[in-house]
Amino acid sequence: MADPETPATNQGPVTISSSSAERAPIIYFDGASCFGHHNGAIQIELAANLLLPVGAAVRVDVIQTAHLRCSPAAALALREALDKALAMYRQGQQQPTDEIPAVKN
Repeated sequence: MADPETPATNQGPVTISSSSAERAPIIYFDGASCFGHHNGAIQIELAANLLLPVGAAVRVDVIQTAHLRCSPAAALALREALDKALAMYRQGQQQPTDEIPAVKN
């Protein structure tokens, strides 16, 4: 999610349709299983852990959840967005929490 206090740069003439948000898939992943490039396209395979019961135990299978393909410029934009999201996360983790005062009867 974009920071509403920071003006976006390089927006240019592109407008994202608000109606497309409901149709976009949500992709969850635990890691990138492999990556590379081919014919100028960046390729990243996203994977998630799948827990499967086996008797009284649990087996972990790794499954592909997405095949990410993009231009080098789009990869740089994604990296920038991830860096900014992680910075926002770290900032939120560092904020002091107000302790709940103890109630004495």
